[in-house]
Amino acid sequence: MKKTSNEFEHKYWPKSIIGIDEAGRGPIAGPLVVAGVILPTYYENDDIYDSKGLSEKKRLQLFELIKEVSLEYEILIVSPKIIDEINILQATKNAMFEIGSLLNSEIVLTDAVDINIKNKTVFPIIKGDQKSISIAAASILAKVTRDKIMEEYDVMYPGYGFKNNKGYPTKQHIEALKKLGILEIHRKTFNPVSKYNQLELDL
Repeated sequence: MKKTSNEFEHKYWPKSIIGIDEAGRGPIAGPLVVAGVILPTYYENDDIYDSKGLSEKKRLQLFELIKEVSLEYEILIVSPKIIDEINILQATKNAMFEIGSLLNSEIVLTDAVDINIKNKTVFPIIKGDQKSISIAAASILAKVTRDKIMEEYDVMYPGYGFKNNKGYPTKQHIEALKKLGILEIHRKTFNPVSKYNQLELDL
């Protein structure tokens, strides 16, 4: 089984470290979810890895464990409306900045997103959810939270397949857009939603 290298934690412990990651930058429906986690100094767990590389069962188990063992954690949910207003990158940066400012840490590790936080050292790490246990833990909190939201939307809005596609533009999802129309949870500035939205406005 793959494991995080934790090279950054090993470098900066015993300083307090927060890992921040997101879920949902790419989908055309549903929120962006950003999470931050501060694990105990010298905490190790080979099971904690990039959420996308774990089974759903393992993610759910680790979701509860991470909440129990973390010194602090925060989960922010950013609505499609906000994403459309300020764009997905800025929405991600704003949420990461808020979490990084809110939690009590000296070092901030993000998954490849560069932000500036006064009096804190920030390291954006490419593939950080595979190189930092703190970022990997945050990725699990963010993905499990977002998946639960999309499963709830699947019940609220039948026909779009949100339980399976999680808001990504699968063939079924795009066909549902054409047949059933655009929902309030769709991101109106994302293709192909923007294309169908314009067609509706032109009618």
